Amino acid sequence: MIITLTANPSLDRTVELPGALARGEVQRAVAVHQESGGKGVNVSRALVASGLATLAVLPGADSDPVLSGLHDGGVPFAALPIGQALRSNVTLTEPDGVTTKINEPGPELSGEQQEALIGLLLERSRGASWVVLAGSLPPGVPADFYATIARRLRSNADGTAAPSIAIDSSGAPLAAALVGDAAGKPDLLKPNAEELAELAAAAGFTNVSTADELEADPAKAAEAAAAVVASGVGAVLATLGSKGAVLVTADGAWFATHPPIKAVSTVGAGDSSLAGYLLAATQGGSAQDCLRQAVAHGAAAASLPGSTVPAVHQTTPDAVTITALQKDSQ
Repeated sequence: MIITLTANPSLDRTVELPGALARGEVQRAVAVHQESGGKGVNVSRALVASGLATLAVLPGADSDPVLSGLHDGGVPFAALPIGQALRSNVTLTEPDGVTTKINEPGPELSGEQQEALIGLLLERSRGASWVVLAGSLPPGVPADFYATIARRLRSNADGTAAPSIAIDSSGAPLAAALVGDAAGKPDLLKPNAEELAELAAAAGFTNVSTADELEADPAKAAEAAAAVVASGVGAVLATLGSKGAVLVTADGAWFATHPPIKAVSTVGAGDSSLAGYLLAATQGGSAQDCLRQAVAHGAAAASLPGSTVPAVHQTTPDAVTITALQKDSQ
């Protein structure tokens, strides 16, 4: 069982435009897609599509459109009522794959609600193989929320094996994953290139590059990820957009690429990559197997409209090429 926590879920509305976005002009949409979203929710949706047992933990009332969408989509969930409507996000996609996102901040969670959400997660994650802590944090929630949960999950194990923990976030919540003792650090971090640059700088990597440079140079991306692993994180799966992905662990570093695809929407592609990694990991796959399925899932997601997630039969892992890399960091 894989449990996901989405502290700031959303109703994701994707609008497909017939041409380039024209600011200040009136444009008619070609199509509109609506899905329950948020990073953890998207991971659970992708796991359900591939037949893997999962549970999405999130705030929200049963009548909220986000939870109604999960129910209609057959995604198991456990929700904490908070007496407020969840946020809505809007994504504009252009024919060449360019994506523009407008994300609302979400409802504020009080200290009591935060503690109740953690309690719900601890209760439902007993016996889980993985817990995914994903997405932005709503107003009122401290940046170290995910690190605090990681410590609580491990102390809550009561002599049994604690679940492996993955974090996929950005900004301050992601940086907080590198601060403090080992108990608060994840077994897996899933940054994109921009987030990897920020993480590497926070980990003391002196040869910091921009996101564009990391996407263009997988060896440098591996060095940056190795600096993050050296700080106490178990592994880093860094997605590099259309260039592929890099996986770095204490045992090695690998770069994976997929043949070019026609990108329809990149919304949720990174979340699908994480789902692909977890799918292979729960089946006992090697690090390379996990990376291969992650890239296959991400490519498949980018070829689908809106925030549609692929099932494993829609992915092409055999088409993925993996290259071993050096992971030395400065």
